[in-house]
Amino acid sequence: MTPLTQNDPKAIQDRWTKLWDEGKHFQSAPDPSKKPYTIVIPPPNVTGALHLGHALNGTLQDVMIRFKRMQGFEALWIPGADHAGIATQAVVEKRLFEQEKLTRHDIGREELVRRIWAWKDEHEDRIMRQLKAMGVSCDWSRWSFTLDETRARAVRVTFFNMFRDQLIYRGKRLVNWDVQLHTAVADDEVYHDEVKGHLWHINYPVEGSDRLLEVATTRPETMLGDTAVAVHPKDERYLDLIGMNVVLPLVGRKIPIIADGQLVNPEFGTGVVKVTPAHDPNDYACGLRNKLEMINILEPDGRINENGGKFQGLKREQARKSVVEALEAEGLVVKVEDHVHQVGHSDRSKTAVEPYLSDQWFIQMDELAEKAMAAVREQRVKIHPPRYADTYLSWLSEKRDWCISRQLWWGHQIPIWYAPNCSEVDLEKAFAGRDDVVWQEDKENDRWLLCSLEDLAENAVPGTTLQRDPDVLDTWFSSALWPHSTMGWPDHTPDLEYYYPTSLLSTAREIITLWVARMVIMSDYNMGTIPFSDVYIHPVIQDGNGMPMKKSLGNGVDPFDIIEKYGADAMRYTLVSMATETQDVRLPVKKEKVDGGRQINTSEKFEIGRNFGTKIFNAAKFSILNLEGFIAGPVDEDELMIEDRWILDRLSRTTRSVTEALDGYRFNDVGRTLYDFVWSEFCDWYIEIVKPRFRDEKSKVTAQRVLAAVLDAIVRLLHPVMPFVSEEIWQALGEVAPSRGVPTPSTANAVVTTAPWPKPLPSWENDTIAAQMSLLQDVIRCVRNIRGEFTVDPKSSVDVVVDGDAESSAFLLTNQETIKLLAKVGNFSSESNASRPAMAAAHVLPTCKVYVPLADHIDLDAELGKQEKKKTDLEKRLKGVDAKLSNEGFVSRAPAEVVDQQRRLRDDLVRQVEAVTAIINELNA
Repeated sequence: MTPLTQNDPKAIQDRWTKLWDEGKHFQSAPDPSKKPYTIVIPPPNVTGALHLGHALNGTLQDVMIRFKRMQGFEALWIPGADHAGIATQAVVEKRLFEQEKLTRHDIGREELVRRIWAWKDEHEDRIMRQLKAMGVSCDWSRWSFTLDETRARAVRVTFFNMFRDQLIYRGKRLVNWDVQLHTAVADDEVYHDEVKGHLWHINYPVEGSDRLLEVATTRPETMLGDTAVAVHPKDERYLDLIGMNVVLPLVGRKIPIIADGQLVNPEFGTGVVKVTPAHDPNDYACGLRNKLEMINILEPDGRINENGGKFQGLKREQARKSVVEALEAEGLVVKVEDHVHQVGHSDRSKTAVEPYLSDQWFIQMDELAEKAMAAVREQRVKIHPPRYADTYLSWLSEKRDWCISRQLWWGHQIPIWYAPNCSEVDLEKAFAGRDDVVWQEDKENDRWLLCSLEDLAENAVPGTTLQRDPDVLDTWFSSALWPHSTMGWPDHTPDLEYYYPTSLLSTAREIITLWVARMVIMSDYNMGTIPFSDVYIHPVIQDGNGMPMKKSLGNGVDPFDIIEKYGADAMRYTLVSMATETQDVRLPVKKEKVDGGRQINTSEKFEIGRNFGTKIFNAAKFSILNLEGFIAGPVDEDELMIEDRWILDRLSRTTRSVTEALDGYRFNDVGRTLYDFVWSEFCDWYIEIVKPRFRDEKSKVTAQRVLAAVLDAIVRLLHPVMPFVSEEIWQALGEVAPSRGVPTPSTANAVVTTAPWPKPLPSWENDTIAAQMSLLQDVIRCVRNIRGEFTVDPKSSVDVVVDGDAESSAFLLTNQETIKLLAKVGNFSSESNASRPAMAAAHVLPTCKVYVPLADHIDLDAELGKQEKKKTDLEKRLKGVDAKLSNEGFVSRAPAEVVDQQRRLRDDLVRQVEAVTAIINELNA
């Protein structure tokens, strides 16, 4: 026998990771005899280390995949990483400038992309090692990357088909522009921060009149691109001016005064609004409605372009200052007010974005969005918790066309070639007999747009030179194909036939729109079906103050610091227990120095997981030591003691509860149920009660068989949450009891990861046994509480008298040895109408009263004095709290949380006074 020795998480993790890898236990292949269960990992960005959010989501996915694998499904979990176009290029460009003082333009596209691939290779390997350290059971042979050959082909085919179907088009639109990265960013990739600024009131002269129109703006430099001023069509102050012009200050351009009831609120400000269609989304909509000229005043880097006249070449901030100074010089600034407003920032560069008019590629979303909405409305895709379906449906209902082009060098380059100076006849001749090239006419620019499944040479069309579009696709375009591209699409593979649609997607709420909705769209378009049946939105972990965990705030927790300090199982259990449906969970963070003086962020919450793992390990160690000489065989129900019947009843009910909680994605219920059963019922009650039977040859066999069967089931129930310690115990248990189970044993699997998931045993469930055991436990707790309340010497035995009905008394007498063992009781009696002994403490239960005579165990006067003093101290504290709460000034001025804290303290003090008073009354009885 190889007993459990030391609970060393690192050694245990290394040992079983190696065994699982070498045994290829997580590899999956289509098996017609089994139902598939499939998860594709939300691919982490290759920009750096995984954070605690990755650890949470990875753990929850692994819990489900291990659970379903043990249930007999052919479980497949596909891992991989995302090229993260903007984020990765930004990191490498920043590194390039910091280390070499070079920009991407200095080294060129080919060299920058080469360096990014090197960065990717380094960090992708790190991500894989990090995931393995967490214990996730992916099929590592299927590792995918959103820029690898298979994924690139899927992207190319999808773009080609959508272009052919006229779902993809090129157009000049207003987009969010990142002036640092020189690229468009999606609305969903823009966050808003409050910024302290100013509101400038500026006079615009009316042409041919001495009247002035006062407008207010937070961005005076954009007036260089104004093409109108707008008033409300029913605002009597300005009705006579509609149709006239103002002379744009500093520029001298005549621009119309228009009426637009959608843009202008006549009750806000002066009721006059400057209109800059190329640099404001509301103005852009106004410009479309009124067919206004759209003048772009910015270069891609945010500098003023030639349309800004004498301000050309200035950065945004410099231009603002210079424009204001010029306006003041002409006496056109009416006033300047301090103003706090929301400013959009790029989530990638953290710089303020510019609304910017530029040529971009888009996907028409109206019909595609409607189909994706139907998938959720019809419950073909179920979102958990259900409230997040509203986020999904609300965003899709806007049916905004998706801007899919990015002005980057890292990513899937758009497969479009421009063909000027040629006719459609030229194209038909050049590509005769080919169906892998399609084209559309771009009349505005007098050219053809060619889309090809393969790269085209510059001279592919005689008489013209083809030019490749330099932009790359939005990262989310390739990510939207992830569920089916990871299974080999566009080829019709056996994997797609067997595993698709996938079963579960677990992800964060902030990418419901960016990713979840788009996967549903693309799967419907490419596959004609949904990509997954269930979407679980996991909680967001905040620090103890409710702040998001960020590097910039210094409150981020590295999961591998936690694994090193507490072990992977401890981290996993704690995270599972935190995964409630509230979606925002708090993890108090503290700083701590580790070996070498390195400072890390950690949290005492992970001690819960570590302590639980230690408890499990020690209980298993004790159990396996007491299974020496184990003889496998069926369990004879007639030989079961009440504790055996009770633990089997509890095991069956616990198995059902855990299974239902996992099926319902109630992960915190899984953690709580396992904790209650393993720590309290199995360790603190069953093991303690059964100990003497291991020394009795007559009762030993049944006790061992039940113990082995229950420990076996516990290990399997724990495995999805705590895979390493469960495998450690499984292997040790297999040495001493290779065949085990109730009522009939069976040979155990070589590894727990492939062992069958436990099933409830209704025949073992017995309400009578549960009630009887509850009574036995209550009596033991009563005696223990009395011993504690009156500080009885732990070494001395107390006598117990129970006054109960006939049925309860008979049961307690039959099981008095258990009471004596667990409550250190000497003489025990139980009968109906038993008299209360002199100087006895009492506890009242529903079916009986429990008396413990204390004359021989305490100094009555000393104990009374101690309790009276305690009561006096408590009442003094209570009086102080009451004084605070009766002070109207304190209640009205103190922060609400401080007042609530005092009210909770008062309630606690009242309870303590009542408890001490009860003890004093007991002593005086």
